[in-house]
Amino acid sequence: MSEKIKKVVLAYSGGLDTSIIIPWLRENYGNCEVICMAANVGQDAELEGLEERALAAGASKLYIEDVQDEFVNDFIFPTLKMGAKYEGYLLGTSFARPVIAKRLVEIARTENADAICHGCTGKGNDQVRFELTVMALAPEMKIIAPWRIWDIKSREQAIEYAEARGIPLKINRETNYSKDMNLWHLSHEGLDLEDPASEPLYNKDGFLELGVSPENAPDKAVYITLGFEAGIPVSLDGERIDGVELIKSLNKTGGANGIGLYDVVENRLVGMKSRGVYETPGGTILYHAHEVLESICLDKETQHYKAMMALKYAELVYNGQWYTPLREAMDAFVNKTQEVVTGEVKLKLYKGNIINAGVTSPYSLYSEEIASFGETEYGQKDAYNQKDAEGFINLFGLPIKVKAILDSRGE
Repeated sequence: MSEKIKKVVLAYSGGLDTSIIIPWLRENYGNCEVICMAANVGQDAELEGLEERALAAGASKLYIEDVQDEFVNDFIFPTLKMGAKYEGYLLGTSFARPVIAKRLVEIARTENADAICHGCTGKGNDQVRFELTVMALAPEMKIIAPWRIWDIKSREQAIEYAEARGIPLKINRETNYSKDMNLWHLSHEGLDLEDPASEPLYNKDGFLELGVSPENAPDKAVYITLGFEAGIPVSLDGERIDGVELIKSLNKTGGANGIGLYDVVENRLVGMKSRGVYETPGGTILYHAHEVLESICLDKETQHYKAMMALKYAELVYNGQWYTPLREAMDAFVNKTQEVVTGEVKLKLYKGNIINAGVTSPYSLYSEEIASFGETEYGQKDAYNQKDAEGFINLFGLPIKVKAILDSRGE
């Protein structure tokens, strides 16, 4: 390449793409120094042997940065409070990218690097998420995206490239699913999943990693109770627990009961559709519990308007626009709504189902006196006068009635 690059910091996962990028950078940028950075966002087991593999591929050093607490408190919980979902997807890969890219920028500046590099393909969303974060935090930094430059056109060719250079890989041609693991979820793409007509191999050994399929879940239900304060989950079954440990515990319990499997053909940011299977047991439980608690704590107008905003918030996260004024402004809105979202939610987990088993809150807007079909303690007149509905209906239906009258005259 024509650019004079002496030092590059690479977002390194130890997977196929980032493993071959190390020698590719050195071969194409004048034997430049390659420094790798792996962010621990909850994929602990995947970090084993990572330094050895990075150095064997030609890197000069590897940073392993534990960003789990930051990931949970600054990215997952704000998104949870908004209730943001993208086409039903709980954004596991999406909000992990900004926290990784943020630490990548910090290390690049510490190392006085000339460029930052990532292994995202030119067809995917992650390239946008990484690069928009770098643009927001280090607009002067050069970004290298090999998949948009090199001659490698497929994962098969990438494997051949690795084999030719003796780079050890943890995959083979038969098990070459594209996976992304973090504290929140595990995604599966590629191979048979590229055909939407194919049923995912949920019961095949090794496919599911965070849990089991619903039919293989226990025949006995499990009850859990989640406590929230201002929209943030803070306790499990009456015991205080930090966010990281809570998600890990819920992943274990939810996964064992077949919770959180999601098969979707989603609309990528770059315009194409893609099929993926997601395992998000703990996240699915938390979203459900949070929605149940909001149902008794938020007034109708706030609850409905927040749901509309959640769609836009999800698009911002999915599209890599985390570091934007709009996302920050929406956080200010949602934080105000969450001031009253405090209480406990009891759930029953059974064979892939999450069943409501009770909810309480000191800020509950539910009044049994008003909602009851029976006579209230203070008398029906004081709680709710059913005769009042007559005037309301007359006014509410006036436009409909007037239109019907005029239409009949016109006929």
